[in-house]
Amino acid sequence: MTKTDEFYQRVLDKNTFYYFNPDFEERYESHHLNSLKALLYKLYLHVKREPLQKSHVDQVLQQTNGLRAILALNGFSNEQLKRVTTMARVLNDPSLNGLLNRKEWHIDDVSDPQDVSEWGASKIEKEVRENIGFRTGIVNLFFDGFNEPCLQRYLPPFELNKLTPYSFSFELNSFLETLVKYKEKGSYSGKTENNPEEEIKAILENACITFVSGKKLDRIKHINDSSNRTMDFIIPGQDDPRVIIESSFLSTTSSGQGDKAKAVTNVSSRIQTFYPEALFVGFVDGLGWYVRKNDLETMVSAFHDVFTYHHEERARFRRLLKDVFNK
Repeated sequence: MTKTDEFYQRVLDKNTFYYFNPDFEERYESHHLNSLKALLYKLYLHVKREPLQKSHVDQVLQQTNGLRAILALNGFSNEQLKRVTTMARVLNDPSLNGLLNRKEWHIDDVSDPQDVSEWGASKIEKEVRENIGFRTGIVNLFFDGFNEPCLQRYLPPFELNKLTPYSFSFELNSFLETLVKYKEKGSYSGKTENNPEEEIKAILENACITFVSGKKLDRIKHINDSSNRTMDFIIPGQDDPRVIIESSFLSTTSSGQGDKAKAVTNVSSRIQTFYPEALFVGFVDGLGWYVRKNDLETMVSAFHDVFTYHHEERARFRRLLKDVFNK
């Protein structure tokens, strides 16, 4: 048996399958989870004794782990709350500002929306506990967000429907809806029909333009570096592409964004060398890119032209295709 075979067999024979620390598990269960359950049970008692009021939720949010408890109840994730907070600071929409009570936040912020950087979860939790103006806005969001026109434009119904008083009713149907949405969140996000790249596909098909997707470029695929990657769209095909498209829509930030931007820059250099007549086009969009300015700058520098999925940008993309293909 070779050393590799021995190591391979060892991992199979001595595999522990799951790792857990019993002491940590006991502490987490007894302190953290029980704390959340206690907060929600107290809210439940209030709701069953008298009609639900915003003050009931406000009282929970003032407690340690209060925000986590409320998010567990209505199914609105920490990540989504961060996105909405960032969006409000970027858009500065009067109606949304009113809902969120922004004039009473009294939090130092940048004057230029394009300089906004996203607040972390710990900052939001701290402000919710200690800043009554901010907390009032978050309570308003949880109760009345569903009817806010600005949120109706930007938030998908899957998330928007969580922002109603019904989420705090402790009714069976409300619980079941939260559980089902929690379970199906990954499946919902991964559905092809919910992928923004379907917008590009529809534009190309409506214009009767031939393309291939998820393929490597023939003249680059032998190179063993980050440029050897599949392209989202190659138009009209791999033999003689005239337009090559890379799409990246990020609703959340990640540590891999910098690597992604550098890899696309490397692809751009290879395309310029091996396909000098082709246009390398980027669809770059989402709050994830908006709040990571350095990575965004690196990303967009790789392309001949950059589009978002905004309806005006999609129209501009159609004009580009018309210019290139005379269609």
